[in-house]
Amino acid sequence: MTVILVLLTFVTFLLIDHFHSRKQVVVQPALQVAGRKGTARVAPSLVGGFQVPEKLRYHPGHTWALSESPSLVRVGMDDFASKLAGKVESITLPQRGQWIRQGQKVCTIHRDGAAVDMVSPIEGSVADINEAIGRNPELANKDPYGEGWLITVQSPDAKTNFRNLLSGALARWWTEESASRLQRKMPMLGALAQDGGVAMDNVTAHIPDQDWAALAKEFFLS
Repeated sequence: MTVILVLLTFVTFLLIDHFHSRKQVVVQPALQVAGRKGTARVAPSLVGGFQVPEKLRYHPGHTWALSESPSLVRVGMDDFASKLAGKVESITLPQRGQWIRQGQKVCTIHRDGAAVDMVSPIEGSVADINEAIGRNPELANKDPYGEGWLITVQSPDAKTNFRNLLSGALARWWTEESASRLQRKMPMLGALAQDGGVAMDNVTAHIPDQDWAALAKEFFLS
């Protein structure tokens, strides 16, 4: 319900927020985003200390989707999710051929004995998984838009699915809202961002595991 209310509020003030966000967004050096032809160079926006590349579409549960063909979609966690997850022990991915649904579980993050699910931005059959994540789960934290991607999906109705995702000004606003809400909920975190405006790699490193799990489930909509 919270997600619906804030999204409706944003739609009402979309035009105002558009001009407001143009003043706040900081353009950083080009970032690599994984794609079928290796990597593509894009200029991410920095919002609330978190990178929000323009090329991607985002689920409110902080996963992203990148169209690689009319039906093939690459999926990963966004920068906000990677920094909220912090130093994870492992990431459980679905099996190849498994059908996943938009807004339902796509992977499970394991950290210090706690397990939190993340939801898929797209519906379809899992075409491939990032086996490197199994060997080195820190990739999702260090490079969430590149080598830290999670899976690719064959989505027969990708076009319709993408209409349900966030992009542009709306994606930037949602990230800024998430960053502000995290700061309000956990004032003991102090400043989220390091010098230069980029959020720390593990913004929740010093909070108890139980608090982290509850917080992650709320922001990941799981």
